[in-house]
Amino acid sequence: MTARLIPLCLLLGLLAPATLGSQVSLTSLTGTVLDPNRNPLPRATVRLLEADGVEAARALTDSQGRFRFDNLAAASYTLSAELVGFETFTRMVAAGAAVEVVLAVEPVREQVVVTATRTEAPSAQVGASTSVITGEELEARLALPVTDALGPTPGTAVVRSGGLGTTTSLFVRGGESDYNKVLLDGIPLNEPGGTFLFSNLTAENLDRVEIVRGPQSALFGSDAVTSVVQLFTRRGEAETTRPRFSFSFEGGNHSTWRGRAGLSGQTGPFDYSLQTARLSTDNQEPNNSFRNTTLSSNLGLGLGEATSLRLILRGELGQVGTPGQTAFGRPDRDAFFRRRDADFGFTLRNQTARFWEQRLTYAFAQSRQLSRNLIADPPFVPRFEGRVAECFDFFTGAFGPCLFFDFTSDFLNLSRRHHLSYQSDWRAGRVGRGVGLHLLTFAFEWDRELGFLEERLFPSPAGPVRDRRDNFGTVFQHQALWGRLFLTNGVRVEDNDRFGTAVVPRSSLAYNLRTAGGWFGATKLKFNFGLGIKEPTSLECCSPGPFAFGSATLAPERTRSFDAGVEQRFWTERGKLELNWFDNRFRDLIGFEIVSFVPFRGSFFNLGRTKAKGAEVRLELAPGAGLRGIGSYTFLDSQVSRSGTVFDPVFEEGNRLLRRPKHSGALQVFWDWRRLTIASTTLFVGRRTDSDFSLLGLTSNPGYTKWDLAASYRSPHRVTYFAGVENLLNQDYMEVLGFPALKLSVRAGARLEF
Repeated sequence: MTARLIPLCLLLGLLAPATLGSQVSLTSLTGTVLDPNRNPLPRATVRLLEADGVEAARALTDSQGRFRFDNLAAASYTLSAELVGFETFTRMVAAGAAVEVVLAVEPVREQVVVTATRTEAPSAQVGASTSVITGEELEARLALPVTDALGPTPGTAVVRSGGLGTTTSLFVRGGESDYNKVLLDGIPLNEPGGTFLFSNLTAENLDRVEIVRGPQSALFGSDAVTSVVQLFTRRGEAETTRPRFSFSFEGGNHSTWRGRAGLSGQTGPFDYSLQTARLSTDNQEPNNSFRNTTLSSNLGLGLGEATSLRLILRGELGQVGTPGQTAFGRPDRDAFFRRRDADFGFTLRNQTARFWEQRLTYAFAQSRQLSRNLIADPPFVPRFEGRVAECFDFFTGAFGPCLFFDFTSDFLNLSRRHHLSYQSDWRAGRVGRGVGLHLLTFAFEWDRELGFLEERLFPSPAGPVRDRRDNFGTVFQHQALWGRLFLTNGVRVEDNDRFGTAVVPRSSLAYNLRTAGGWFGATKLKFNFGLGIKEPTSLECCSPGPFAFGSATLAPERTRSFDAGVEQRFWTERGKLELNWFDNRFRDLIGFEIVSFVPFRGSFFNLGRTKAKGAEVRLELAPGAGLRGIGSYTFLDSQVSRSGTVFDPVFEEGNRLLRRPKHSGALQVFWDWRRLTIASTTLFVGRRTDSDFSLLGLTSNPGYTKWDLAASYRSPHRVTYFAGVENLLNQDYMEVLGFPALKLSVRAGARLEF
């Protein structure tokens, strides 16, 4: 028996070490990385170091700032968390614990952006040229319309024809004014064909604005030709157990006043932010008064740890008088423009697994625009600085003063959009290993766009323009993260009712050449390539005539774009320099062409080609003591390659593009000292091609400088006093020929919060 037991004892002896090793307790470590405002920081690098300094594990935080390490053998580790723009966090942690990491911001901080990739990502890991305007900056500048804050952004040109509430257009990197996709918390706001009027879009209840420059049709489909502008509504926070109320009132010259009331907070899983505002001003021209009411709400509900529901509601109700080109002649005394916008959207978000997140969105947006002029004012001859409008007189056979007549009108433009979107985000691999971390995004979108155009005073025999289109888009995007390299490739298949199927790709690369701090800090190189498309408008595709016939065979307007740049941080994270170069080619621009003079008839064709290339420079300095300065400059070399119209010489081949300056720039200074905040914004706009459209022969518009100054003081008694001055130098200029810009404007008021 003893001999038989010897082999058994030897076998047990061999297995003993393995058995004892299997009894070693393996634990996990979880945690969350937040910024000082307790907002999650996605894609922050978290490392675990053993006692000898050797890296045991590495991970990137997910979209909610969470991380997790499994199968840890040691009892404790040194945890290190870092992200460009934030101070590195280091602390000893015990295995098995749940850790909360708060990263302090550097003097020049980075932002977490969503629009560039449809997922939360630090801007330091994004190749696209992205700018973020925070809610604090909007408040510091006392911004009324959103475009007040968009103007200083590199690569952009904001053009407003007169005072507040008048027609306002945005041009980005040489593109047309309808080449910008506009979103509100994911809700598309553009009319069919890409048109969006910024005239009465206010900055009320906004948490931030993201602007991504360059074609983004691979992510957002039609209209995202040169940029995407996304507005994010402010969310409620649990600052106290009670709701937070705010009331403010202000007044100024031009009979300007604004009143606001807001309510925000968080109770358990429910957060809320609601605001209403009323703005009224007479502007400075006759019949140019502007009245606007804004209603905004952002409601969120947590349905357990993995699921959340968010509801967005916003309404903009405005009316402005439209006196016309008062610099050239008498004002129109009765014409006005009325606009009623209503936007609604809800998003269901679910963290299905650690590596899988899903979101479902339904949105509805409606815009009702009425242009009315029921009284025919007396005719006049346009005059300006010694120039007189001239036209050919068939009776005398010579040129002479040209009379302009007032045409009565009652024009209705009604558009509606239903939007349904499903998005799935999948994480695979692990950072720090050879395979890298891969983020896969799949999205499917459906848009039903409804357009209705009617001249109600003189109905067309052919009837109103009616447009209905169902568009489908499928998106696939792959983000690969290998150490310092971040590569994004995406493609969208767009099935559009008006132009058929189009495939639009996009590639973006960001490489952190350096990540260390010190006087010469992090360096990022970036490169982008993309295609953009835009569908025809309701008038271009569907007009029944009798003088302008729509075309059902129109191709989409297209762009091809390259851009590259470098971002360099320096001066111990107190400075950042950004340089960008871009080259855009636009083709198949839709223009109107006369096909018959007797009777007069015309239609729309893909006629035009343009190009634009240039450079953007942005320098940010934060020397300390609450002081921050931002300077930007844009050089734009634009040209009409093939003209799509013959009605005005400014559109001839070889000319620069209309209302897009060759040179522009801005200087912003923010100073936050104790209870005082001062914001100074100076805008420089160079000479640009323009047209008077009044037979005066004007083909260019002189440059101008506009200086705005705002200040606020937070008293110890929950009252904030503020005042602002626009056009402090009282400059006399026109952003659009014929429409004088507002001269010196002053506002002052107070805000109560409790």
